[in-house]
Order: sequence, then C-alpha cells, then structure tokens
Amino acid sequence: MATDKGQLQKIAVSVMRPVFKACWRINVVGLGNIPTDGPAILAPNHTSVIDSFFLPTVLPRCITFVGKAEYLDDWKTRKLFPALGMIPIDRSGGDSSQRALDAAADLLERGQLFGIYPEGTRSRTGFLHKGHTGAARLSVSTGAPIIPVGILGTRRIQPPEASCPRPFLPAEIRFGRPIRPPDSDRVSDSRLRLRQMTDELMFEIRALTGQDYVNSYATKGRQEATTTLQTTVDPEMPVRRSSADVLRPAAI
Repeated sequence: MATDKGQLQKIAVSVMRPVFKACWRINVVGLGNIPTDGPAILAPNHTSVIDSFFLPTVLPRCITFVGKAEYLDDWKTRKLFPALGMIPIDRSGGDSSQRALDAAADLLERGQLFGIYPEGTRSRTGFLHKGHTGAARLSVSTGAPIIPVGILGTRRIQPPEASCPRPFLPAEIRFGRPIRPPDSDRVSDSRLRLRQMTDELMFEIRALTGQDYVNSYATKGRQEATTTLQTTVDPEMPVRRSSADVLRPAAI
C-alpha cells in the first residue's frame, strides 16, 4: 500500500511541478537540511490550503503527511490528497488520531519522510500558534529528526475561504536545521520533554517565517491573539533571515 501511494505521488508531483513552476515564483531555501535518505519529520507552519500542494512539489523525496479526514468528504480532494500521500486524521482525537500517529511511526521506521502541521489546523489570522506535541512524540519514539519548515506567501496566493489560488505571486519555502530528541537523562518528565521540543520547534518556525507568535492553540473558529510576541515584519514575506538562509537559495 505504501509503495502504491509513493508511485501515485511521483506521478502527481511530476504533473504538478511544471504547472506550479509556471504559475508561481517559488523559491526554496535550506533544501540541504532534508536528509537524502532515512527518516525525518517535516513540520511546517500552515496558513493556506495550498501549503499541502506546494510542499511535495519542492521536495526531492516523496512525503506522507496527515490531513483532516474531512478532505475525503470533498469530491475535489477525495482522490488527490491520498494520491499525494495523505493519512487522514480525525481531529476530534481519541483512537483515530492515535492510529494516524501509529501509521506515521511505521513510515518513519521504514526510513521515509513524514509531514505534520504542528498547529493542527490552518491559522486563519496568519499568526503562528502554539504547537501540539505529535511531532515530538514521533521524534522521541522513532529517533527521527524534526525539520522546521517556514512557508511564506501562500496566504496571499490563496487566502482563507478563497476557492481558487491567485497565479503569478511569489512564495518561499524555508527548511531549518534539524531538531533531535534531547537525552532522556536531561529531562526526566516525559510531558515536559515533549513540550520543550515542541516549543523549540515553534520558535524555530517563527525564526524562519517572522510570524507573530500566539501562545494558544489554533482553533477552527475564531482565532484571537492572546499573548503575542511582536515583530516588525510582514508575516507573509518577512525580511528577517534565519540560520537556514546562509545556504544558497534554490528555485524549482
């Protein structure tokens, strides 16, 4: 089944890549932080539905990622998202969420790339929200590094509730340096260990994107900035540069 999905993704990406290259100016930074083989967890910010299309098209390897189960209810995405490697996850939690993480752990154990949005849902406000600990749990249980990813410009390309993306706008995808599980004897409380890793991940993503950070979980409804760390840059295309930017940008 995994091989079949991988082959479908290769076909889908081979079709999408030239289309995306023609429609948008996509710049990629820090691609060298993606391992050429072996497992890794990619953890991007998420401000637009088109993020899930941009990320696979710029990667040199196939990636499997989690997406909300509701995508399978929509005829437009019912076939496409699974072809791109999506594992549906029930965001109500419980056994369904755990099964998705178990499937992700199995993929990582087999040396594959896995993607997860640590905020759990799209940010309707454009702020970066507090992260859930799923990526950290997978990293600790499998030993796979977490790669912070900053996706910029997609909120302008396809704003919240927009049915179609706008062509000919710039976007940039930045891959940060890997985050690895801390030594177990340094953090005795497992919950604290997962929270520390997740907070480190979110602040690395913030360094890549320049987004304002909100110390509360994103929700499907109204999102309010309760505790915001102010920055002075546009969160869509910030001029702030991170450590990943010392690498030579590579356009796809």
